[in-house]
Amino acid sequence: MVQADVISIEASPCRGRQQRWRALRKAYLEPTEIEALEGAAKCLRDKLLIRLLSHLGYRVSEVLGIKVSDIDFDRGTVTIKHLKTRTRLACPKCTTRLSKISRFCPGCGVEVQQVVIREKEHLKQRSLPVDQGSLDLVSEYIMQSRTESENGNEFLFCINRHRAWQIVKDCAAKVELPKIINGETGRVNNVSPHRLRDAFAVHAVRLAMTPATV
Repeated sequence: MVQADVISIEASPCRGRQQRWRALRKAYLEPTEIEALEGAAKCLRDKLLIRLLSHLGYRVSEVLGIKVSDIDFDRGTVTIKHLKTRTRLACPKCTTRLSKISRFCPGCGVEVQQVVIREKEHLKQRSLPVDQGSLDLVSEYIMQSRTESENGNEFLFCINRHRAWQIVKDCAAKVELPKIINGETGRVNNVSPHRLRDAFAVHAVRLAMTPATV
């Protein structure tokens, strides 16, 4: 009886339909689909937004936080401050773990307040290389004076997080990109800035980029 039940489950038409349903949807966007998404942008700002999300792998809030001063055109890099980071600090003398508010090392007693401050700032940001095509797009965008100043900082984008999500969603609808399915949970998601971040990670691994770069 047990064996018959197992055969029945494996041969279930519902199971077959579910497998075919999963096969029709992808777990991430392909480069050609990202190009189509970018091509659907109605203005240079939207095109640049999609380009940076897909080429840098940043969170949407991090991309919206990029300032003109964060871009080094000579070195071809962009520096970003992480909005979510787990800072692990250690004493430079004895390597004892430190808290974010430590003034003295609990292991050797040496003063570490300035070390903690410097390391916290260092770990909150990093620089990534940017391809020349994207740098040219940024340069063109800046030349058109599309940036916005706030408290003395000149930001690339003057839109909020919700608007950025809507831009990506609208462009995906224009080119009729399929929804993305999580292969482990089966959850179906719309094409969004976070899905561009996922695609970056997948293709970075394919290209054998280092974990630090990814």
